[in-house]
Amino acid sequence: MIDSFSERLLHWFDQHGRQHLPWQQDVTPYRVWVSEIMLQQTQVTTVIPYFVNFLKTFPLVDRLAAASMDVVLHHWTGLGYYARARNLHKTAVLITNEHNGEFPLTINELEALPGIGRSTAGAIVAICTNRKAAILDGNVKRVLSRCFAIEGWPGSSATTKKLWEKAEYLTPEDRVADYTQAIMDLGATLCVRSSPDCGRCPFESGCIAHLTRRIDDFPARKPKRALPVRSTTMLMIENPAGEWLLQQRPSPGLWGGLWAFPEGDGVINVLAQLNLDNTCIQSQVRLEEFRHTFTHFHLDITPVHVKLHQTPPAIGEKPIVWYCPGAPAEIGLTKPVTRLLKELE
Repeated sequence: MIDSFSERLLHWFDQHGRQHLPWQQDVTPYRVWVSEIMLQQTQVTTVIPYFVNFLKTFPLVDRLAAASMDVVLHHWTGLGYYARARNLHKTAVLITNEHNGEFPLTINELEALPGIGRSTAGAIVAICTNRKAAILDGNVKRVLSRCFAIEGWPGSSATTKKLWEKAEYLTPEDRVADYTQAIMDLGATLCVRSSPDCGRCPFESGCIAHLTRRIDDFPARKPKRALPVRSTTMLMIENPAGEWLLQQRPSPGLWGGLWAFPEGDGVINVLAQLNLDNTCIQSQVRLEEFRHTFTHFHLDITPVHVKLHQTPPAIGEKPIVWYCPGAPAEIGLTKPVTRLLKELE
């Protein structure tokens, strides 16, 4: 099957592949780069509206570079993995200032830019230049693991090495751009994690996992470990005008650069950090606790709705904003903020 792999895949793509996605039109390095970053760990259906809106606001890399981080994060709100947006902005600035607004189109130069790894660099080169460059995103790992029964968790260095060797060997010299789109598309539409549609797959007759009835064994799951649990109290502080107090998170760390409700170890401690005393407070209502899960831990959040008699002239030391849902500022919000505000509407 190795000899005919690219031929089978391209034949399938010509007949059944998705060829009208927004980033497949008017192909430029900038549009491909934005789409590849957005598609990291995020499904196509989720990405499409974000991509369309993002490109309306930032149609060119210099427009993105000139925007404030707040505005960039605002347009990323809800897409998650916000380090992607911060790196997107950093790279836009570098491209504009150091590369005269032109993307370098070699693997090494692209990998030197923030947020661009080996697979993303390969996708940009392959799709924009049609030069041979391999990719290995999550979809491709799944296709290759199943077709060739590559054992081991793809996140391990040994398995990753095997997969890269296979990806590079299979990437053809011709129609590289189409091949790159095709192998990602196959993994996203047919060779999905659960209940893959093997009957429509171009590799049904040669896929080792399918032939040996071991589809669910590939790719191997990440070794399980119990995630630690942390807890925090989040104060939803509302002033008499119906505005909500938000603080900007430090750039490094969780939710870097986003705006969030003040939080900490208990109501008293958070109020103390904000230099708010009880004379300003009209009422406090504890809301239902919920869990937000990060990659490395669970965060149990206890929200407390605090109403104020009056808006204090100064609050705490961090940058703050009084956020009005009816006339929202262009800032990036953490997921718990959007969730809680929606629940209180």
